[in-house]
Amino acid sequence: MAPSLLIIGVFMVWPLVQSAYLSFTEYNRIQAARWVGVHNYVELVQDEQVWNALGNTAVYAVVVTPITVLLALAFAIFLNRPMVGREFVRTAIFMPFIVSMAIISFAWSFLLDANIGLVTYWLGQVGFVTEQGWLTDPQLAMPAVMLVGVWKSVGFYMVMYLAGLQSIPTELYEAARVDGASAWSRFRHITWPLLANQTMLVSIMAAIATIQVFDQIYVMTRGGPFFSTETLVMLIYRVGFQDLRLGYGSAVSWVLMILVFGLSMLQFGYFRKRAVTY
Repeated sequence: MAPSLLIIGVFMVWPLVQSAYLSFTEYNRIQAARWVGVHNYVELVQDEQVWNALGNTAVYAVVVTPITVLLALAFAIFLNRPMVGREFVRTAIFMPFIVSMAIISFAWSFLLDANIGLVTYWLGQVGFVTEQGWLTDPQLAMPAVMLVGVWKSVGFYMVMYLAGLQSIPTELYEAARVDGASAWSRFRHITWPLLANQTMLVSIMAAIATIQVFDQIYVMTRGGPFFSTETLVMLIYRVGFQDLRLGYGSAVSWVLMILVFGLSMLQFGYFRKRAVTY
């Protein structure tokens, strides 16, 4: 285990220790770090930028996580049945996940452009018209970013659910059909309980990914317009690498890490009671 532990120590543990130390300092990469104690943490509690970014992150996570998980489950159940073109549809849904988020975000930026965007044109034909454009309207920029996030990741979680569905013994469904159970009853009493393990894993992974959202926001909106899409990670990047306040950025990053850890523990505890062994 020594080689693996060495890699983890160098690339994970040591950066965490360094970040924790920097969060108690004032450091701008030009002058030596100056110890300021808990000043950065006191400042971030009073900083409206942090609360705005935290609110945007919460909204993104609360909306995108359940939609992604439910869509992944629905696609998995639908595509688990024999049908013509099933492999093609599975591949088409999974394909966005293996493409770089930056490339996808660039593509969607053009698709949602107010002047030449194909998606904007289609939406305009059914009554969804915006003169400012989806990515420059403070009310529509976040839904546009959410759309890209769901479209990008739903295929990956669908594959995880497919693996779970194919591990459920078919005898259970056959016995339920013999007893006259409806499709909804089979899902409620067989499929859903036996997918508890996959649901726990998918939910935790999706929640962590949404809380750490950065790529599409950086490419599509840069946190705008008027900071309406600035999340915690985007704020950390702006404060740490643009404003060169690495100490303050490290403090915000530790708040994010604690938030992710706490959410993971809550979800793990909730689903652990419902995990099924068969």
